Amino acid sequence: MRSIAIYDTTLRDGAQTEGISYTVHDKVLIAKKLDELGVDFIEGGWPGSNPKDMEFFRAMKKTRFKTSRMVAFGSTRRKETTAARDPIVRALVDSGARYVTIFGKSWDLHVRDVLKASLDENLRMIFDTVRFLKSKNLTVFYDAEHFFDGYKSNPDYALKTLIAARDAGAAVVILCDTNGGTITSELVRVITAVKSAVAVDLGIHVHNDNAMAVANSVAAIEAGCVQVQGTINGYGERCGNADLCAIIPSLTLKLGYHCKARSQVKELTEISRYISEVSNMKQQDTQAFVGSSAFAHKAGVHINAMLKNPLTYEHIEPAAVGNTRRFLASELAGKTSILFKARQLSYNLQKNDAHTKKLHKLIQEREYEGYQYEAAEASFELLIKKALKKYKKFFDLEGFRVTVEKRPDNTLISEATIKLRVDNVREHTASEGDGPVNALDSALRKALQDFYPELTKMHLSDFKVRVLDSKSGTAAKVRVFIESQDEKSSWWTVGVSENIIEASWQALVDSIEYKLLKEREEY
Repeated sequence: MRSIAIYDTTLRDGAQTEGISYTVHDKVLIAKKLDELGVDFIEGGWPGSNPKDMEFFRAMKKTRFKTSRMVAFGSTRRKETTAARDPIVRALVDSGARYVTIFGKSWDLHVRDVLKASLDENLRMIFDTVRFLKSKNLTVFYDAEHFFDGYKSNPDYALKTLIAARDAGAAVVILCDTNGGTITSELVRVITAVKSAVAVDLGIHVHNDNAMAVANSVAAIEAGCVQVQGTINGYGERCGNADLCAIIPSLTLKLGYHCKARSQVKELTEISRYISEVSNMKQQDTQAFVGSSAFAHKAGVHINAMLKNPLTYEHIEPAAVGNTRRFLASELAGKTSILFKARQLSYNLQKNDAHTKKLHKLIQEREYEGYQYEAAEASFELLIKKALKKYKKFFDLEGFRVTVEKRPDNTLISEATIKLRVDNVREHTASEGDGPVNALDSALRKALQDFYPELTKMHLSDFKVRVLDSKSGTAAKVRVFIESQDEKSSWWTVGVSENIIEASWQALVDSIEYKLLKEREEY
């Protein structure tokens, strides 16, 4: 099977995601992680368009990559000037990158309505810019922006823009579905026509506005493209770009294509989650291949079949992309998930054991009350340990109080006071926080950290509240999920009550106890 090139544009196109704003340091961290993955090209940004990207490219001059090559991005020259005199084009040369990507207009509508230029002038802009950059000994990729819309509007002119880039020396001409609305069958038809009309290596760059970005990217490679562009986790403007976390395993594991990233596919889940953290974006649980739910099984029939043969409900082995299989605990899962989870904890239960029946009934009762363990596996593990009498109590609560004070300057201050005992030693502490739950979390860990120093290495990282019965108004039960993490992992716990503070307390205690039990099992 032939080789293909993986071109990542997370640092440029991905940075246009609503809610993402990378610092230079963020971009350096992500670039190094992309190099670990083994992508062929890393598009670092648009030097000359903003100071941040200029600083990033200066930093990259001191960075040695193992496999990846840095690419600077820019546009064709402006009309009525030359490439040599255009400061944006000059900035590409000054960036220090040996590879550059420029985009130009292939849709006659854009030429007329956006550039306000003639069709012939646009062709000269493309040719002059590529030729000038080639004269500086740079490898040039040409992004044919809005190509598929342009081809539908005026196929002859759209092809002329590709020929102009090719004749000027572009190494690869990339066909862009910039608006992300092209149907896969239509995309393949256009690529086939282009290959017959223009002798040049082709790449593909698609957006996800009709939810076909990954399918279109894979189909484009099968249709003959040699370079595929995308972003980690599908980050990008509007509905995002093509997700490389799905494209890379689809092309390598399923279709057998060769690329540098092929040998590192098993690291894909870790890299995806690392970049989502640096991007300050929550990863989608249902994301293909790398999401936490990608290999999660809930229905009892599914779990029963999975225990007999994983091929029954999984399209690949999770470890192939660095992910893990999960069996979710719920009233839908029956006794099978309980048995599986118990065995993971080294408890050899049988389906008709009294303990198994007791656990199954307990879970059904708790879920009827509003608890949900499929999303709070740490609480579920504690539930099993308590039911099997394998649980150690780490402290006894004497009481807590939480207050919220609004001050004259409109600031809100939350304070939590807590009294507890550890091995008959009494502890009484208080702590302030941004909100009542934050204050309670801080006070609890403050009271315990002298007894359990490992708690200083964990923190609350996410907090979610769900009203279970909105018809009951303020008397409704709420379900609280808390995510905590330390330097090694993260875990979710759950609490349910008519009182949000009590529900939060339940989840906080589970989180602390899970951490302490985990530490003692590891050593």
